[in-house]
Amino acid sequence: MVASGPVPAGPLRFHYHRGIAPMMWVLIGLSGIELFVVHFLLAFWNGQVALVASILTLGTIAWLVALIRSMRRLPVVLDESGLVMRVGTLRRHDVRRDNIAAVRTSWASGAGKAKSVSNLALIAYPNVMIDLVQPMQSGRRDIRTIAHRLDDLPAFLGALNHGRQP
Repeated sequence: MVASGPVPAGPLRFHYHRGIAPMMWVLIGLSGIELFVVHFLLAFWNGQVALVASILTLGTIAWLVALIRSMRRLPVVLDESGLVMRVGTLRRHDVRRDNIAAVRTSWASGAGKAKSVSNLALIAYPNVMIDLVQPMQSGRRDIRTIAHRLDDLPAFLGALNHGRQP
């Protein structure tokens, strides 16, 4: 599928937090278990090291909670100028409509792990990949494909390819 057809009037928002956040909450739960079990045992060896490790873990957990909360208020946005693909405050890619070569909902196993793919689904499995005409620069990488896990994929595909859906 290639982005064509009428351009939607006004920005359309597509959420992804229902597909990604549950896996992130599991990660936070595992971090909490690690915090109590490993750091408790670490305290027997060296209390200062256990304290530093606990502070770092608590900071990481707080950062993950803030990231999850930002996912709900920062959705993927499609408007007449293009597409804003993001995952909370962590990563954002602005894609012009004319830079979208193809939109895929299936791909070969392992395709999401290539260096040229920016996987915004984080620890969830993506359900859409957007191939770019011209690669985008992200740090030192050339991004040729953006993968994401959207909550309402049919509505996203319809809006991207055919304009606003009722």
